[in-house]
Amino acid sequence: MTEQVTIGKSAVTTVPLGLGTNAVGGTNLFPDLEDDTGKAIVRTGLEAGITLLDTAFAYGLGHSEELIGQVLKDYDRHQVVVASKAAQDLSSGEVELNNSPKFLRQAVDDSLRRLQTDYLDIFYIHFPDQQTPKDEAVSALNDLKQAGKIRAVGVSNFSLAQVKEANRDGYVDVVEDQYSLLHREAEADLLPYLQQQKISFVPYFPLASGLLTGKYHADVTFPANDIRHKNPDFQGDRFAMIVKKVAQLQSVADAHAATIAQVVLAWYVQNPQIGVVIPGAKKAAQVTANAQALDIKLTAAEYQQIDQLFK
Repeated sequence: MTEQVTIGKSAVTTVPLGLGTNAVGGTNLFPDLEDDTGKAIVRTGLEAGITLLDTAFAYGLGHSEELIGQVLKDYDRHQVVVASKAAQDLSSGEVELNNSPKFLRQAVDDSLRRLQTDYLDIFYIHFPDQQTPKDEAVSALNDLKQAGKIRAVGVSNFSLAQVKEANRDGYVDVVEDQYSLLHREAEADLLPYLQQQKISFVPYFPLASGLLTGKYHADVTFPANDIRHKNPDFQGDRFAMIVKKVAQLQSVADAHAATIAQVVLAWYVQNPQIGVVIPGAKKAAQVTANAQALDIKLTAAEYQQIDQLFK
């Protein structure tokens, strides 16, 4: 039985490796993915022992939630931890960020309808807006928590100052933000604050768009229409340095009869500052492989080796 983690000060518990579902129904992000593939990804995760599904309105403008809702009907709802996010207000015809209590209350109701459930385990404000006091927004979510519509309150993509403002009354249970072995800025200030406040941390992009899987070689180039073409991680000396460091993980992977990606995910799972890591997947086989990271137990020396390699 995989060890469970508790989300912040809430009653939500889950396995420390979840499933990011931006490719499930996220046709605005991945236009070539079929709905059946998306549903297979979710089913595969649940069958592999993953308990947390991380979705958002922004993934297909609600379609990801709809597909997950269809799959959930075949499972015991209380065995699955469903996290969703919203902040994108389309009422004006344009996408505007909105954290107002009125908008958030409606967003939660809409999310519940699409997911065909009567509660969300975690609900995040997906992005901060410029006008709403963050403690007011979170207070509205806490009211929904008291009403049983959500079980844990989260914020995503907030700066440290915004997290502190949001947590003025101590209501924030979990923060979701970008973090990986290649992007460790959160270690300086954000993670110490979260630990002090007993707030869980959920990193996204843990495999850094595939850079931490070992699938790249230093001589690879990307065409101008490829999103990686403008990403500094995939350019010049930095790209070559990353590829070289990732290759050094092969010996650790070999020692565990695992892949480099599985070893990296195992590092996050064993990192005491991380609550749940949520790698995404475009194929069911990737979900199965990611879930196997839960069976890897790095030695203290291996953990430190990986930590120092990417400091």
